[in-house]
Amino acid sequence: MKVFNIDKSKVLLAAILGLMAGCSDNEVGDVSLGLFTTKDIKIDALQDPVVTGVTCHISSIEADLDISDPSDSAIACRQTGPITADMLEAIDKSDSGEVIFKKSKSLFFKNMKLRRIFDKNAQTLIYLTYSTKETSGSFKHSLSTVPLWQTEAFRPSE
Repeated sequence: MKVFNIDKSKVLLAAILGLMAGCSDNEVGDVSLGLFTTKDIKIDALQDPVVTGVTCHISSIEADLDISDPSDSAIACRQTGPITADMLEAIDKSDSGEVIFKKSKSLFFKNMKLRRIFDKNAQTLIYLTYSTKETSGSFKHSLSTVPLWQTEAFRPSE
């Protein structure tokens, strides 16, 4: 029989850091899932750091006393200001786009990421939120799009 020496101060520190990871300056909503649960639906508002005319609202479940939060999330992105050609020039236009936001969802390397991808043919920005850890045989994900139609950045196909 093995005996493990556990440093209680390290466990307490890990728990505090886990709870702090759930706090966000971007949080605009907090919905309790019931009186007898420690799980809440948190809603974050995130402005795209480059295409500042886009705001995404992401909802996800946070379990305050668990080691890991559920992987499910939902996203809705909308144009909330001007989108210019200069902004579009400054983004990564590769097929995989770029990660513009990352949030820890576990003490064990699970993250929720928000990635921006540009669809040149449709002149649309795609925002994809996903979990970096497989859950129940699936990597949980959700997406939203923001068309560039009637913005300064719109460039019709030639």
